[in-house]
Amino acid sequence: MQGTDIIEALHSEDPAVVREAAFKAGRLKIKEAVPHLVGLVESRNLGIQEAAEFALRKIRGSVTVAALCPLLRSDEAPVRNLAMDILREIGVDDLSALKALLRDEDPDLRIFIADILGSTGTTLAVAPLCEALLHDPEANVRHQAAMSLGNLGFPDAVDSLNIALHDEEWVQFAAVEALTKIRAESSMHALAKGLGSATELVAFMIVEALGELGNIKAVPLLLKRLDSSSVPMRNKIVQAIIKILGGKSLQLFLGKDKSRFRGYLMDALADEDTDIQDAAVRGLAVIGDAAASEAILRLAEHLNPDTDTERLLLMVDALTKIGLTPALERYLFSEEEYPALLAVEVMGRIKGRDVAELFKKAFPSQMRNVQRSIASALAAFGSAQDKDFFIAILEEQSDGEMLKSALYFLSAVVPSPESAGKILTFLDYKYPDVRKAALDACILLKTRDISEKFTQMFHDEDPQQRAVAVKGLLSTDPAGNIDYLRQALSDQSPDVRRVALESLSALKDIPESITPDIMACLHDESAEVRLALIEFLGKVGGSKPIPYLQSALSDPDDWVKIRSVEALGRLKGEDALPQLVELLDDSNPLVAIKVIEALGDIGGDAAFQALLRVMENGDPDLQQAAEDAASKIHATFGGENV
Repeated sequence: MQGTDIIEALHSEDPAVVREAAFKAGRLKIKEAVPHLVGLVESRNLGIQEAAEFALRKIRGSVTVAALCPLLRSDEAPVRNLAMDILREIGVDDLSALKALLRDEDPDLRIFIADILGSTGTTLAVAPLCEALLHDPEANVRHQAAMSLGNLGFPDAVDSLNIALHDEEWVQFAAVEALTKIRAESSMHALAKGLGSATELVAFMIVEALGELGNIKAVPLLLKRLDSSSVPMRNKIVQAIIKILGGKSLQLFLGKDKSRFRGYLMDALADEDTDIQDAAVRGLAVIGDAAASEAILRLAEHLNPDTDTERLLLMVDALTKIGLTPALERYLFSEEEYPALLAVEVMGRIKGRDVAELFKKAFPSQMRNVQRSIASALAAFGSAQDKDFFIAILEEQSDGEMLKSALYFLSAVVPSPESAGKILTFLDYKYPDVRKAALDACILLKTRDISEKFTQMFHDEDPQQRAVAVKGLLSTDPAGNIDYLRQALSDQSPDVRRVALESLSALKDIPESITPDIMACLHDESAEVRLALIEFLGKVGGSKPIPYLQSALSDPDDWVKIRSVEALGRLKGEDALPQLVELLDDSNPLVAIKVIEALGDIGGDAAFQALLRVMENGDPDLQQAAEDAASKIHATFGGENV
């Protein structure tokens, strides 16, 4: 279809023909079609309108710009908006046509043109926009000119925007926003100077802009305004200063004014704006005192931990930096749970002997949740001086969380072999998580009493006792307890056999003498035992486990097969490719997907060819997985041997 044919088709009665012709005109960039396409922009048929828009964006040029400009006068808002949107993209092709319209009698048209110029991305648009900003009689045009200069972001506009700071309020708003976007240093001086004559509302914007600019030179100017400002303005200035200076710089910058500024920060804590409150908290974290600690605690006390998490963490951090204060002590002994928990959280971060002693003093009279928090916090930083406290917990408390903290402290923080006898009693505790903590503690302590206890438990009739004993014996002395491992691998309880296999990782080297006992578990009647062995083999590395993993591919349990497939993928088990390919037809789709992923990990021509065959499969999930795996092979091997 030639250009004349396309233009003729644009006038067809058939919408489909018109639409296709418009798309062709765009692809071929037929400038002669522009007037006809502009007419189609006003079409009620959205498909035709879409095609016309596409074509005009493709053809571009001064012809298109000139043809679209009249649509800006349209009474139809959708048509006018579409024309503006296209001109924002292509207006740079004929700036002269746009600049001429900035002098049009219609103020609405001048607003539209100012808007469009702000999207052209060229410095050539700065001069006409500055002219409009300073001399247009309509405030809305001047406002839009300022906004567009900000969008362009060129420093050439700063001088004109500085002058506009003395315009009426509506224009000032736009000028402040534009100067903030341009971020030139001269903008900072202009904004600071404009504070003196600005209305309260504009002054708020200027202060916020100075904070956004982040230029440290603005700080002295802002500090001078503090005493003479209203409380709301002062709080806004405080926020800007904190934003500029951040943390440590604040203390260095303020010097003798530190005490005065601290008072302003305290006032800002009462502001309704939470952003200002948070800025005050950041400042007080650096120069706060006991009074600041109490004020922040009162503020934090009313926050919801679930919905105000970030703000609460900010306040906890600030309170931690301020340090231990009388207010924190009072909160620790509070009869209400939340304030006491808040104090424990902060004091646990402060640490130190003073905190430890206060924790121990508060513990007896506090509620259970607070006691749990105290025990957990102290267990993390306590010293030998706190040993009796945790021993008392083991003797007097029944709460699982407190007991776990005590078990951890007495084994990992301050190892206490003399507590081994007491700790051993918790191997039979009613809560499984406490039993596990006790076992971990015993493994860490490794005393003779503990070893003897494990040996005794190994011969117990209860399989759970034997399972714990196996874990303990192999964790405390793996090489010296190989005989127990061999016996455990043939124990009548599958739980004991499983734990024995899970404990193999404690051995640096597996003795050849015990390898047959281990591999015999490939045929164990319990799927969980077989699964434990496969997971162990997958972590061994090298080529030795591969034949055993191959044999597990025919296991009747799907999860054993899946873990074997995954392990072969990680180990690059090329010898297993034929068996893996056979599993692509497994009735369980998860097995097939795991095989596909493994083929992608193993790579090579055979794996790639198998994946290509899967792509012809009708199952979309398998096809997608195969495409991903094939892409991985191609990326890994750079297309070689594929």
